[in-house]
Amino acid sequence: MSVQERKQRERAERERLIVATARELAEQQGWDAVTTRRLAERIEYSQPVLYSHFRGKREIIGAVALDGAAEMAVALRTATAAADGPRPRVTALARAYLDFAARNPAVYDAMFQLDGGLAFAHEDTPEPLKDAFAALLESLGEVAGDGVHPGLFTEVFWAALHGLATLTRAGRLPPEDAESRVELLVDRLAVV
Repeated sequence: MSVQERKQRERAERERLIVATARELAEQQGWDAVTTRRLAERIEYSQPVLYSHFRGKREIIGAVALDGAAEMAVALRTATAAADGPRPRVTALARAYLDFAARNPAVYDAMFQLDGGLAFAHEDTPEPLKDAFAALLESLGEVAGDGVHPGLFTEVFWAALHGLATLTRAGRLPPEDAESRVELLVDRLAVV
């Protein structure tokens, strides 16, 4: 291995450490606790080293969001692959989405609530975000209904899931009705 390859590998490892540490700190104490000073202390590198990887917290949030999108896509595809038929696939998709949001609140915030400097629904949207949407579309496109654009249907269904995730987390919806909400969403929106 050349010196340059070793340096690139070490740089990538440092970047992964920064992102993982930011994610861990955000999950434990919230995003307000994630500062370059605290990250530098936790990973035992100087702040200038952090800034050599990310220009600031916004870019770190974006990196966490991209990792989260990739993880969500895997979780959705794993859940839907085990389901037999359109309705069970959509139900599994909804449950997996809501479970992901509940298990990873700081990552979910990075993906959808905070400014990570990422473009959504544009040509320059990063691939992990496109893939997460594609994971939704793969199951939802088949239940959009006649004459309904699959992408638009997926956006509406996703918005409903996001609303459920956000309102549940905020304590605005009683948790004991979570399964009934999923069933109602699937029954009313998906044409199966």
